[in-house]
Amino acid sequence: MSRDRANKSTDASLARVRRAEGSEWWLWGFAVAITLVLTACIVSLTFPGLYLARDTADWLDLKEWVRGLVALVLIFDIYTIFQHLQLQRIRRQLAERDEMFQLISENAADMIAVVDISGRRIYNSPAYQKILGYSPEELSVTSSLEQIHPMDRQRVLEAAEKARVSGRGERLEYRIRHKDGSWRILESTASAVRNAKGETEKLVIVNRDITERKNAEEMVQHRALHDGLTDLPNRTLFLDRLRSAFWLSRRHSGYRFAVLFVDIDEFRVFNDSLGHAACDGLLIQIGRRLTASLRSVDTVSRPASTKAFDPATAEDRLARIGGDEFSALLEDVESASDAIRVAERIQQKLQLPFVVDTHEIVLTASVGIALSTIAYVEPQDLLRDAEIAMYRAKRKGNSHCEVFDKAMHEDAVKRLRLETDLRKALELGEFRIHYQPIVSLRTGRVAGFEALTRWQRPDRLVMPAEFISVAVETGIILPMNQQLLHEACQQLRAWNSQFCSEPPLTISVNVTPREFAQPDLARQIGKILDQAGMDPRTVDLEITENIAMADAERSDRVLSDLKALGVHLSIDDFGTGYSSLSRLHRFPVDALKIDRTFVASMDKDTETGEIVRIIIMLAHNFGLKVIAEGVETAEQVSQLKELDCELAQGYFFSKPAAPGVIEEFLASNIPRQGPFLPACSWNAPGVAEEAPIVAESSQGRRLHSKPGQ
Repeated sequence: MSRDRANKSTDASLARVRRAEGSEWWLWGFAVAITLVLTACIVSLTFPGLYLARDTADWLDLKEWVRGLVALVLIFDIYTIFQHLQLQRIRRQLAERDEMFQLISENAADMIAVVDISGRRIYNSPAYQKILGYSPEELSVTSSLEQIHPMDRQRVLEAAEKARVSGRGERLEYRIRHKDGSWRILESTASAVRNAKGETEKLVIVNRDITERKNAEEMVQHRALHDGLTDLPNRTLFLDRLRSAFWLSRRHSGYRFAVLFVDIDEFRVFNDSLGHAACDGLLIQIGRRLTASLRSVDTVSRPASTKAFDPATAEDRLARIGGDEFSALLEDVESASDAIRVAERIQQKLQLPFVVDTHEIVLTASVGIALSTIAYVEPQDLLRDAEIAMYRAKRKGNSHCEVFDKAMHEDAVKRLRLETDLRKALELGEFRIHYQPIVSLRTGRVAGFEALTRWQRPDRLVMPAEFISVAVETGIILPMNQQLLHEACQQLRAWNSQFCSEPPLTISVNVTPREFAQPDLARQIGKILDQAGMDPRTVDLEITENIAMADAERSDRVLSDLKALGVHLSIDDFGTGYSSLSRLHRFPVDALKIDRTFVASMDKDTETGEIVRIIIMLAHNFGLKVIAEGVETAEQVSQLKELDCELAQGYFFSKPAAPGVIEEFLASNIPRQGPFLPACSWNAPGVAEEAPIVAESSQGRRLHSKPGQ
């Protein structure tokens, strides 16, 4: 407001000066002319003979006329002198104001600048050189935006435009480059200078260097949100991060997270024996090791007290500085076993010896885990349950881990047990291969098979849906599929030797994302083919659409390496991912497999049928063959034949079956008369239609848990 009043006062003074200067010469000329006229009148009245006879009625009192004229002359002269003095006073005030402004601008700590509406500098106070290091000459040849940080320029331009339009600028903070290359933080306010028409001609900008203040504020904020000993986030910041995770989980139902509460076992013993100073150094090392043990997306913190949920200990400041409890936020957790695995990694890291004042310290930690669920309302509740779980773990003994939710804990234990059983199954050779025929729609004969894994446990045949995801996540899928590929290649080689098929039978195997990420995938597969004595042309590697399209450049390289082996390549599940025809055209693939979700409804839904037609047309335009998955009805077979689809597989022809059953099929592979091969023609002589293929494969699913196989 004071600045507005000053601006208005200055504008009023300038207007008065302009008016006075405009009328000054007119005033002086008018005064001189009136003075001369009145003087002439007075003189004419005082000379004898220049006036009427004394007996004239209008000129009876000559002296009164003379006095009046003299008074008028004096009034005009006085008025003229007064106006001149007023003008001189205004000029002195403006001169004093200019001198004062110069003194203020030259000695002010703030930087004052005047720029025109195009951003060109008109004036920069000497403070610019003191604060930013630029001389007036350097500033005069650059734009006012040149030194501003690129990320802040748009905000500065918007603030300047707002000041130009409204005449008043808002307080703005932005970064500007010092002459030495460092960045300073300025607090700026702009005011508009308007002309007589009310148009903005210039902007007066006052900048204040607040770099030191901002650094101090950040330091204070950092200290308020971080532990003074380990410099990890404290309980306040941890709960804030936890609140953000709560907010994210409410927006995305699939997003889950976990809280780990870590307590160093028997830390008081170390504290009593080594002393506070040594234990502080030990806590610093523990904090560093915890940080290294967790993923970069996890947030590690130290709670403010040793018992966060117990008000009785909330005032124990020493516990906050030297406490032995840590908490961790694990984001984007898929299951409880993920959190257990992180907890076990933390425990393993902490069990490595610490060196404190030449002493080698070996310690253990108890970990409590709480998983996010919709039952939690406040983040403190999740942290509290993690701490309760930690105390439960302590009751079991040192170096234990406990999940608060018992149901989730049981699932996690079951998952870990499954992982152990999978490793044992791999060693014991419990995995089996079932084969599902791939039929040529043109000839009705078997063209090849897709190899699908099964786990034959002592008591039952385990569905792939129960173990494949765990095998993929844990990496067990790598040696498992290598073993199965070798076995499938040997089996196909035996079948091609036993049965005369022209062209030879082929085998299709899936490549998982874990396998596709292997840098030497082509070398591994080439080695297996050589060991099995396999013709690469009879092997078809299936890569799902999402895997192939995720990283086009890498996929192109990997697929080219695989193609160099001589194998065939197919894009599996086509249509369900983010298809890119431009990328597909680049890849050295031989066939597309239409996903079963399209085939299943193509005979019932016109739009789905049109999608299948377009996929087949595009594939043929690219010179690719098409394989339809999940064929279950004669109508689907007829439509696919009309669309010129080359190959098909599904329950209409056969469910996946063991090698012995497949051999019976091949031995009796004489198609009936008709446009396609019915399911019953696959049964060996003397074998009921329901058994054994229906009984054995009714549990079957394909290698990667696709529905319907």
